[in-house]
Amino acid sequence: MRMLHTMLRVGNLEKSLAFYTDVLGMKLLRRRDFETGRFTLAFVGYGEEETHTVLELTHNWDESSYDLGNAYGHIAVGVEDAYQACEQIKAKGGKVVREAGPMKGGQTVIAFVEDPDGYKIELIQQDQDARV
Repeated sequence: MRMLHTMLRVGNLEKSLAFYTDVLGMKLLRRRDFETGRFTLAFVGYGEEETHTVLELTHNWDESSYDLGNAYGHIAVGVEDAYQACEQIKAKGGKVVREAGPMKGGQTVIAFVEDPDGYKIELIQQDQDARV
């Protein structure tokens, strides 16, 4: 067994695709409209679905926003340099909500960014133990 994907509901698919591809550097792997169900699925990731866990962005055509609730945590992405990644994300218009630095009570360098729908993405610097 292996993890296949994580699904996020997004209010504006084009804005979300721009964030995940242009700002975070993922690839659009596939996209499909479901006319009778009035929704679109778009899969993005850093590698092909056969070998990598990816994100499924679900856009329900009749919804423009969602209540994220308080149970959702974040998606984690490994980066070589969290400080540089934050600068690159900001330069591309992304929102950094926690600048890079050591996590509380530890030494692992982390940062948090936010996608257009308010989902948090944790950046974990990979030159250290990333199993936080």
